[in-house]
Amino acid sequence: PTSVRRIIHHVNQQLMKSQLLLPNLFKRIGWIILIPALVAGIISISTNFELEWLNARVFSFFNDDLFESSKHFSWITTNVTNTIIGILFLIGALMVSFSKERREDEFIANLRLSSLLWSVWVNYALLLIAFIFVYGLAFLDVMVYNMFTILIIFIIRFNYILWRSSKPSADEK
Repeated sequence: PTSVRRIIHHVNQQLMKSQLLLPNLFKRIGWIILIPALVAGIISISTNFELEWLNARVFSFFNDDLFESSKHFSWITTNVTNTIIGILFLIGALMVSFSKERREDEFIANLRLSSLLWSVWVNYALLLIAFIFVYGLAFLDVMVYNMFTILIIFIIRFNYILWRSSKPSADEK
């Protein structure tokens, strides 16, 4: 039994090393990118804000403007403010979500997995509610926001549980 425990422990250590996690430094960089992107995204959504100097000619796989015919694999001129904000948000959120903690152990690995599963469940519960109660063009907005909610929910839950577990409990005081 002792040798079996050692083998299992060794396998767990190897699995934790082989996870596709970024070095811990990326977490700090991710927060530096994520927070301004989140603020800019909220401003952009709430005010329909676009920077005029970010009008650009870009290659598009598919474009379907309201008053024009659909275009496939063509160059179009558009404002890329929301594109840049979305890319920065995703890069920052992925770095924050999938960077190692300073002390990456079994507890952190289990917490990471349970937080990810929990965020998927909550995300799709919210999406189910949206399918039932949101209609018209507002549903399109919900679908756009839904692209980001798994990462947001994961980051909030993972960091909250990590913070809560680092505080001494009443029994330890």
